Amino acid sequence: MVRAPHILFAGGGTGGHVYPAIAIADAVRRLMPDAVIDFAGTRDRMEWEAVPRAGFPIHGITISGFHRGQPLRNVTLPLKLIRAMLESRKLVRRIAPDVAVGTGGYVSGPVLLAADLMGTPIVIQEQNARAGWTNRILGKRASRIHIAFEEARKGFPSDRCVYSGNPTRRELFDVDQKAGKAYYDLPEEAFVIAVLGGSLGSRAINDALAAHVDELLADEDVHLIWQSGKRYVDELRSRVPDRPRLYLLEYIDRMDMTYAAADLAVCRAGAITCSELMVTGTPSLLIPSPNVAEDHQTHNARSMAAAGAAVMIPEHEMEDDLLPTIRRLRGDREHLARMTSAARRIARPEAADAIAADVLRLAGVEIDGTDPSDALIAKKYE
Repeated sequence: MVRAPHILFAGGGTGGHVYPAIAIADAVRRLMPDAVIDFAGTRDRMEWEAVPRAGFPIHGITISGFHRGQPLRNVTLPLKLIRAMLESRKLVRRIAPDVAVGTGGYVSGPVLLAADLMGTPIVIQEQNARAGWTNRILGKRASRIHIAFEEARKGFPSDRCVYSGNPTRRELFDVDQKAGKAYYDLPEEAFVIAVLGGSLGSRAINDALAAHVDELLADEDVHLIWQSGKRYVDELRSRVPDRPRLYLLEYIDRMDMTYAAADLAVCRAGAITCSELMVTGTPSLLIPSPNVAEDHQTHNARSMAAAGAAVMIPEHEMEDDLLPTIRRLRGDREHLARMTSAARRIARPEAADAIAADVLRLAGVEIDGTDPSDALIAKKYE
């Protein structure tokens, strides 16, 4: 009996890299419960807690990124890269994966390069419309590159790219507006604006909204779900006193219910946020962060806007344009409906299963049929 397929995942630093890897690993486990799955990550970043919490083992690799604004901190970077490569080679030799999957972040570089040099097929999953530099380098050596935006194809060998979308949480697939409004105890006729600054919050969005909250709530049908972020919630509660139809929250646990309740989302344009907006069909006003490396969020927002699924406002124009744009969208239900249709048209809710099936094929597992949810015939595993 030949052993079950072994898959090694490498990705970390931010949720945008970690959670897609976990979603693909979950899909591999659904498709083939006996597959052996391992992760590589860094001990001081979020994957060190998120991956074990998802039920997968993780192995430490010592690596840090390039400090663009502090060149003196890069003096020891060559030594760290050498150490990371040695640790990665040791890990790959011990695990002997059939396929290595990288979802971005500094740790994926040495791990996937070591796997490739040792003869293991590598797979890249790029979340953004403009590929990150680690994935662009690895893409030259990858057997397959799964992209979430067609624009990302320009950063890779096109013949190895597959437009699969970003893996998203399965609980988002069947959102129901009636249930979402009931979860927040909102009237069915309410017009719900969800302001989502990410888990840490966005000072720029918070400040702009605080300046206009009274004007927004002057419309008695408007209800505002405002996720401020832990860093800003106390300050905002002192600046913005309680008032009817305002729900100021530090953090949102049930994003499925929030997307479901929202008639309009005002948020950043991170790759995973954009993919969740697509899957849920939530009309959105996107304000990309100008502080993200390689300006990923602007490229993501432009792609969403070009598809008709979102409206984009640059952060430097938010003070003047935020309120008029919200009011215009609030008064144009047909435009919002077109945005919903456009978002769902470009959504890829099957992304995790499709990528997992491709990873298993590269590991030597045969998929019966084109739908990754079809039965698997594991010839290597018989």
